[in-house]
Amino acid sequence: MNIALKICIGFIAFIHIYILWFEMFAWTTKGRKVFSSFPKDLFEPTKAMAANQGLYNGFLAAGLLWTFFIDTLEWQNNIALFFLSCVAIAGIYGTATVDKKIMFVQTIPALIGIILVFLQ
Repeated sequence: MNIALKICIGFIAFIHIYILWFEMFAWTTKGRKVFSSFPKDLFEPTKAMAANQGLYNGFLAAGLLWTFFIDTLEWQNNIALFFLSCVAIAGIYGTATVDKKIMFVQTIPALIGIILVFLQ
């Protein structure tokens, strides 16, 4: 796996670890500041839902980090493509339904990663 792809995957995994932390542990504190348009009284009732979403982001990060420990290039690429595709699809859906900024945080980095896999 080349250096540019490792950096890209590491960056995306870091983003998803941050999202895990944010949604699982900081939803009712920092969440109120970040999502200022979300009604303040809904943060506590949606805490479990946000934590569940955070856990899924953790699974995406774990899958991406797993690629660093696979010895066979073909399997590294297959696993990287799968998890990068999951991130890209989630990013596209989030961009369409939640916030356009998600395209720059999730979708574009994942698409760059997918391109880098194919350029190996």
